[in-house]
Amino acid sequence: MKRSGKGVGKRRMAREMAVQMLYQVDLGASDALAAIAAFDLVEYLRQAGAAQGDDDAPVRDGSARLEQARLAFEQAGQMVLATREHLEEIDEKIRRQTENWRLERMPAVDRNILRLAVWEMLYETDVPRLVVVDEAVELAKRFGSENSSRFVNGLLDGLMRGGGAEEGPE
Repeated sequence: MKRSGKGVGKRRMAREMAVQMLYQVDLGASDALAAIAAFDLVEYLRQAGAAQGDDDAPVRDGSARLEQARLAFEQAGQMVLATREHLEEIDEKIRRQTENWRLERMPAVDRNILRLAVWEMLYETDVPRLVVVDEAVELAKRFGSENSSRFVNGLLDGLMRGGGAEEGPE
């Protein structure tokens, strides 16, 4: 999986971490709690710095950058647990939007970006749905394949336009 760009805020950082953890769980490497516990925050920051062409970014940025990452990590853990808690409902909403794609056959990265976005659309009412879609598309561009961003955008757009995202928590 590729890494983040520069100027990443806490919420986006949390989404990036959450997608990586969900990916680990989805591939069967661990359960959600184990994936959260095994996440290497320092390595995440090191790779984020390398993606920006600044291998020493976590060191130079000092404790402020590390503190932002710790807060994002806490938020990411909550996102992962909540997404997994509502996985059956989330997956059903995704399945309803895909005519020719079985959820199990989707690339794991795309599937987990979608899961996180659908959870956020349904349960994070303080985040506008268009922002959720935009952030999911950005994650797909960063972590997915060449076609991931279009696929994620299309599916989430369909969900917003009548596929059940407006229903909220049940």
